[in-house]
Amino acid sequence: MNLSYSKNFWAISFSLLLFMISFNLILPEMNTYITDIGGEKYKGLIITLFTVSALISRPFSGKLSDKIGRKKVMLLGGGVAVLISMLYPLYPLVFYFLTLRFFHGFSAGFLPTGATAMITDILPAEKRGQGMGIFGVFISLGIGIGQFLSSSIRKEVGINNLFILAAIIAALSVLLIALTKETLKNKKRFRWSVLKIGKEDIFEKSVLPSAIVMFLSATSSGIIFVLVQDISVFLNIENKGWFFGIYVFFTIFVRFFGSGISDKIGRRKTLLIAMNLMIVSMFLLAITSNIEIFGISAIMFGIATGISSPTLFAWMADLSHPDRRGVGSGTLFIALEAGIMLGSLSTLLTYDNTIKSLPEVFGFGIMLLIWAVFYLIWHLKYKVSKT
Repeated sequence: MNLSYSKNFWAISFSLLLFMISFNLILPEMNTYITDIGGEKYKGLIITLFTVSALISRPFSGKLSDKIGRKKVMLLGGGVAVLISMLYPLYPLVFYFLTLRFFHGFSAGFLPTGATAMITDILPAEKRGQGMGIFGVFISLGIGIGQFLSSSIRKEVGINNLFILAAIIAALSVLLIALTKETLKNKKRFRWSVLKIGKEDIFEKSVLPSAIVMFLSATSSGIIFVLVQDISVFLNIENKGWFFGIYVFFTIFVRFFGSGISDKIGRRKTLLIAMNLMIVSMFLLAITSNIEIFGISAIMFGIATGISSPTLFAWMADLSHPDRRGVGSGTLFIALEAGIMLGSLSTLLTYDNTIKSLPEVFGFGIMLLIWAVFYLIWHLKYKVSKT
């Protein structure tokens, strides 16, 4: 594999690694934390509120990225992550905690949008699938490291120090961003009028196909983010990040050695493979009764997302106009957040805090993945696409 990418590419990738570690470091302990402070029935809102604010911020971050620069948007997102992580320990109150979860989402709405637009600027079209795969390795590694180490660190230093550690790691991410060089040509000074959002700033129509598949598949991620911690408890797995540790290992393996497949066989055919693997993973989670099935589902989910994520972002880059890559990236992230939000919200209606309700919970995700498969088949047959 050719790893000859620019210094900017590696700086952004390592920055995203640290950013993902930061907010994933606290995630596995959130269900326990909100239960301890008396908010057990609001578990589904931990992910939902985060994704709502991230979704709201995407049109702004996308437009700002195309106007004032990718770097400034990333710095703003990183700064929010540092501040909110430092505020978590102050008051152990349900309303206060959920309010911070909402504002924490703005960091995810800004930093990854600017980073993805900058990465898209850097990568040549013929290496886009591979490059997005390597970039995704850092993101996945951040998720895995954060989630896998979370419970162990909390056990050693306590939940409040875990929040502070997350803030320190986010600050290191900001430092790396400060070292990058802006890639946007003809950037403009910030004016308040830039924050005026029109329809064209919310959604980039050209990337609709990739956004549809992202939305339908991200619903499964939303369900998993909410329930994996509880399933770990049901199966007496002490480390609540165990599932994500396995998931990350396999998604990294696939991204390193298979991320270029969509450059060869096309984005849509590659996504069909990924969606079917994700269906298998969700089915296994629905029938989980022991650690073996749980582990196999993590492997399948890791392989599926290792294939789908870089392919979706490469497809978005193929479809997006060069001058609209910030909005195009924002559109795909809006689809991602909307899917995660739908998945996490669905658990409020389908999950009763028992293992018996898992088939109904994951059945909803499987249904949407089947829709994604049919959409891709239809698109392959009736629509002309670059790949």
